[in-house]
This record gives sequence, C-alpha cells and structure tokens, in this order.
Amino acid sequence: MKKLTALATGTMMAFAAPVMAADIVIGVPNWPSVNATAHILKAAIEQNLGFEVELQNGTNPIVFEAMDSGAMHVHPEVWMPNQQNLHDTFVKEKGTVVMNPNGVEAFQGMCVDKASADKHGITSIDDLSNPDIAALFDTNGDGQGEAWIGAPGWASTNVERIRAKSYGYDQTLELTQSDETIAYANLANAIKAGEPWLGFCYTPHYVFALHDMQILEEPPYDAAKWNVKQPTDDPNWLEVSEAGVAWDLAYLHIHYAKSLENDFPAVASMLSKVNFDTKAVSDMTFAVVIDKKDPAAYADEWIAAHEDQVLGWFAE
Repeated sequence: MKKLTALATGTMMAFAAPVMAADIVIGVPNWPSVNATAHILKAAIEQNLGFEVELQNGTNPIVFEAMDSGAMHVHPEVWMPNQQNLHDTFVKEKGTVVMNPNGVEAFQGMCVDKASADKHGITSIDDLSNPDIAALFDTNGDGQGEAWIGAPGWASTNVERIRAKSYGYDQTLELTQSDETIAYANLANAIKAGEPWLGFCYTPHYVFALHDMQILEEPPYDAAKWNVKQPTDDPNWLEVSEAGVAWDLAYLHIHYAKSLENDFPAVASMLSKVNFDTKAVSDMTFAVVIDKKDPAAYADEWIAAHEDQVLGWFAE
C-alpha cells in the first residue's frame, strides 16, 4: 500500500526519531469481528504513520479503564447500547474517552436453526416458555433444554439473562455461557446431526452466511419497557432489570483515549474517521474464523483491497 504523502511536513518530521515499541496499544475483547478490526487498525497505523502498535486482550471494562489511565488507547468495537454504562462513565462523565461517530449497524436476538424451527413450529420467543418446546433443546439428557445466551464477559450476555427472566423462559431452559467458537461449533454439529439448537445470535457475523437460521419474533423495542442494569451499575442488577421486548438496533463504534489528541494527534485524527459497514465486518469474521486466515495477514490483504478507503482515514 502507498504511504501517505499529503501529511504536513512538520507532522512527518515528528516521526523521524526512532519510536519505541507499543506507542499505541489497542485492546481486543473476545469476539471475532473486534479481532479482525483491531488488526486492520494496527496495520493501517503502522503502515501510514510509522508507529509501533501492540494488541492486548481485555474485557470491555478493562479496556475502558485502561483507556482512562493511558495503559491502552483504542477499543475497536464498542457495542452501543450494550456498553452504554461504560460509554456514559468515560465519554460523557469523565471525558477521557472519545467515540468515533461512524457506527456499524448491528442486530441482536435469539435464534433457532431453521430446520428445527420449521419442524416444530417455533417462531416466537414466547414459544420458549412452553416446557414441551424447551425440552427439545435438551442436549445432556437431564430433561431441561439449554439456551446459549453468550460468552462470559459480554454485556449482551447479562442482558440476555434479563430478557430470559422477563419473558419467563429462564424457568423452562438452562441458560448457558461459553466462548462463541464453542457455541457455534455446537450449532454446526447439531445441524449436521439433525438436532435442535437455540442461542443468542447477532450481526455482523459469519453464522448467517454458514447456516439457515430462524430469528425468533418478539414485541418491538420499546424504551419504556427496556430497563437494563449491568453488574457495574447495581449489585442487584438482575432483580431490578426488565426487558421483555426486542433489542433496539445496535451500533458498533470505535472508542479511543482522548489523550491521543495531544500525544499522537495523527492517530486520533485517523481513528475519528475510520468507517466500516455491516457487510464488511461480517466478511471479516468469515475470513478469520471460517477461512482461518491469519488476522495479521488478512489485515494487510484487506487494506490493499480498500486502499482509497483507508487513505481517506488519514486525509487532512
């Protein structure tokens, strides 16, 4: 990829001195799209600005706390409103974190594999409160079905527990948590064996390109009926929360430490301009999970294929 030539000479002179490792640290939570996005941001910054960029694993709260303290600088994919509490604390109240305004539209809900949905007439989330329907998803022989509600550490996992309580299917189903690679491997195995599968699903994600899924119908989102607290908000978060309606549309936003505006202004400027769309992010997840491409190699490949778009992130 061509290096930028439009940057001011004075700015480029600032990069002439040797740079130390980890000028910029990008936090990487545990889902596929954020991993792909993190590698693309890393490669774009290194190729165009010459800084050394390090990726560090961390949960959403850890990454936000680290951006606040300066130990990390970027969260590549903050789900809003899932992380609204962290956004409000660090962006609105403390002012130590900045949000890129270019959001990627996303969906969240509960899904059943289409073959089982058609066979058993499962169309609505209310069907999950039917003990006979719930029992179809019993995979361990204890008589109670299981529903995967997400990975440990995801804000959405807590919300799905609230939604299960609100709809009442926490009484008919065991709510399970696991890494999503395990959950979606179980989905693939269930489909191959002709057995039912039930769990959390979202876009952008490769799963809809791989499998025919039935999104369960729900009452439309109603802000007046969506009262969601996270454990960081209230120790009794589950008891005081209620969400018996569908998720509102979510948007994925890059967040970055405000300190970058003074310490690395070219990086802050770039991060404020980055833009992706839903299809692009879904394709990223397919490439790194299904095609098993090395994320670093894929990042170089993606940047080369989207050169004009990436150069636009660095334009003055």
